[in-house]
Amino acid sequence: MMDASLAGKHIHFVTGKLSEHALRNMLERLARQLGFKPTVQVLKITVAALMTTDWIAPRIEVPEGTDCVVIPGLCKGNMKLLEEKAGVPVERGPEDCRRLDEWFGQKRQDLDGYGQFDIEIIAEINHANRFSQKNLLAEATRLRLLGADVIDVGCTPGESWAGIGAAVSMLVEEGIRVSVDSFEPGEVVAATRAGASLVLSVNSRNVEAAGDWGCEVVVVPDEPSTLKNFDETIERLDSLAVPYRLDPVLEPIGFGFSASLGRYLEIRRRYPESEIMMGIGNLTELTDVDSAGLNTLLLGFCQETCIRSVLTTEVIHWAQSSVRECDLARRLVYHAVVNKTLPKHVEPRLVTLRSGKQQVHGDEAIGQLAAAIRDPNFRVFAERGEVHLVGKNLHLSARDPFQLFYQLAEHGRGDVDSNHAFYLGYEMAKAMTALTLEKDYRQDQALDWGYLTEPEIGCAPSVAAARVASQKKKALKSTDS
Repeated sequence: MMDASLAGKHIHFVTGKLSEHALRNMLERLARQLGFKPTVQVLKITVAALMTTDWIAPRIEVPEGTDCVVIPGLCKGNMKLLEEKAGVPVERGPEDCRRLDEWFGQKRQDLDGYGQFDIEIIAEINHANRFSQKNLLAEATRLRLLGADVIDVGCTPGESWAGIGAAVSMLVEEGIRVSVDSFEPGEVVAATRAGASLVLSVNSRNVEAAGDWGCEVVVVPDEPSTLKNFDETIERLDSLAVPYRLDPVLEPIGFGFSASLGRYLEIRRRYPESEIMMGIGNLTELTDVDSAGLNTLLLGFCQETCIRSVLTTEVIHWAQSSVRECDLARRLVYHAVVNKTLPKHVEPRLVTLRSGKQQVHGDEAIGQLAAAIRDPNFRVFAERGEVHLVGKNLHLSARDPFQLFYQLAEHGRGDVDSNHAFYLGYEMAKAMTALTLEKDYRQDQALDWGYLTEPEIGCAPSVAAARVASQKKKALKSTDS
């Protein structure tokens, strides 16, 4: 960490192209706060972490009057070689330039105001006609609490829904913005009269009716792969003074996915001022993969392309948290695009399968802990491919938790009470899960599943031991009596 007394010092920072903007923004603010003079040298490399001191040395240009040079924290190599070339002290900075606040001993401020967004989430309730009004309201309320801005009432093709007007009216009365997804004229008319503010979708076949609905519509091509009649439908809506947003339709992988992304770019080029919507369910629902990554990637595309609304759904099991994911992702991508900074080390809640960073103690630290323990309780660690069981003057480790119990017996600790054995089994199961997924494990804490994490309701070893002792006392009393 840099010395806190920085007033008047000239610090020269070396970085790569990708980090330049974020670094300059950080330094502009920190220089004002701490009183140092920064200069930045951007070397001809995209990723700063790929630099080495040997590579930097012949390329570094240290301005006159420089007091210190700071290179990226992940830069490997001999610092003495670089200091000889620079002629001034050289330090490694943080691994991520956005951690400069902390590196300088300051509170991190680059996330001040984080959480803003400008992408609207439309959450579709599929086959809404098969819900009772009570269940429809409950589902709409749930989705809204998760981040949905609009609830899309999805009708069922080939089925006529006589009660759609009453259903939409009920939702609107609850303060919920409603869209209707149907090509059936009677359903659309009833829904819009009841307060639906958006219709999905309109093409050349129903564009004439749109003038009577009195609300915004989503324009789709007659044939997505060719954008057939797309421009003509837009022209007709303009003549009818009907507001609209455009959706050239995202296609599944293997069925024109990449080409469909290109159509969104083309539509943005043709209609630079128009609102655009992307229906992302064709990818999340039709791909065998957890949806969080896909949602974040698609919303990143939307943010860069100024697509201000997405339509998602939660039908398939692996996509049943899509609304929540989209709500987190839209904040992350907004922050990245607006601030021209990488979407990294910003939103940990979207990392669910693994941990952002693992804590490793090492054998020496664990050994010191074993020597210092005075109570009868066990500590559990999961690192370097093994579960570690630590107690008073005891440090056992194995890949297989069952082996640890055998080792306990061999060390004369085979008399573990059933309650404590249950506790240890539970913790070791968590530890094995952490090892399998390379997650961070902390005893008596829930594994971190990002936004899916549920607080653990359990008991610490000391509590378990106290309960065991109490039960033993009760058993002795009952025997004596």
